[in-house]
Parts: sequence; C-alpha cells; structure tokens
Amino acid sequence: MKSEQLLETAVRAADLKRAEDIIALKVDTISLLADYFMICHGNSQRQVEAIANEIIEKVEEIGGTLRRIEGKENNRWVLIDFGDLVVNIFTQEEREFYQLEKVWSDAELVNINDWVIE
Repeated sequence: MKSEQLLETAVRAADLKRAEDIIALKVDTISLLADYFMICHGNSQRQVEAIANEIIEKVEEIGGTLRRIEGKENNRWVLIDFGDLVVNIFTQEEREFYQLEKVWSDAELVNINDWVIE
C-alpha cells in the first residue's frame, strides 16, 4: 500500500467529520518515523474522538494497519500510527500549545486541496 493512499484516505475521513485546519507534511526526507504526518483539530474532545474513529475505520478498510494509538483516553491529543503515516488530532487548545507545525517546519507541505471540501 502506498503511503500517499493512506494519507489521502485519512485526510478525506477527517474532512468527513469536519476536522479543522487539516495539514499534511511530507517528512520522509527529514525523519525515519514516517513518510507523512497529518495534523488537524476538532472543536471538542467528542469531535476529536469521532475524527480518530473515522480515520481508523477508513484506513483499515483500504488495508492500512493500525500499529499504535495514544491519547484515546482523554481525546485532547490523539496520535494514530499507521507506519508510513502518523496522524495527530488535537483539540484546538492542545494544537495551539504544542505547535507541531513549527516543530516540523522543515517538512514539505503536501497539497491536499483536492481531498477536502471547501
């Protein structure tokens, strides 16, 4: 399975649950952790949980393998590891606090415009 296909599926799934400010970073040239990182946020812990569940369901439907999930107990920052794709779903407050986009600012931003509904 191509890592870009995992990313597209995760982005579309997050968008279905109205995730906010979805971004994708191509990190394969600067990290051994994954090919892509996806970052988004929900407006409540309940929405973060719904986004996470939708992403897991849709990625597994196409054959992706969930390796690890962290943060589901409080749904303020949920990290989902699919191997070549790592998804970070935050509440808005947590996202503003951790600012992962700045941590990974050397990564290439992926154009996901065709995968989200404006």
